[in-house]
Amino acid sequence: MRVGLYPGSFDPVTFGHVDIVRRAGKLVDRLVIALGTHHDKHPLFSAKERIDLAERVLKPEAKKIGLELDVTTYDTLTVTAARDANAAVVIRGLRDAGDFDYEMQMAGMNAALAPDIETVFLASSPDTRYIAASLVRQIAAMGGDVSAFVPPVVAAALKKKFA
Repeated sequence: MRVGLYPGSFDPVTFGHVDIVRRAGKLVDRLVIALGTHHDKHPLFSAKERIDLAERVLKPEAKKIGLELDVTTYDTLTVTAARDANAAVVIRGLRDAGDFDYEMQMAGMNAALAPDIETVFLASSPDTRYIAASLVRQIAAMGGDVSAFVPPVVAAALKKKFA
């Protein structure tokens, strides 16, 4: 079984994340969504809320394509989380050149720490390339409509969070 780890904050889950999960399903049999819980970060949604939203949004998408999907949290190095999940690859989505530069640095560091784990970059689809969770949070905080960027369950959670 080919196992991949898709790490990130998923704060919140967006259509961009859905796109990457769908496409990662062509590369791996099992995908572990790993929600980072770094102590320096202050996410909008708690880890429990992010797990719930990720499971509600991403598991049905994975099921449609026959992809086994698990959602977990981690507060270690990404390569440690990958080893814990028995993942041979780390999946990363790239929206633009800024993402590429940062992700290449991370991939290099991860390769030095764990040469047995590959990083695979998936370029975001044109329909989702512009979606950033940080911008979604900002729009939602200002009362804007985020339905073009996130699934309905996430839009409802954002609306409730900022009510």
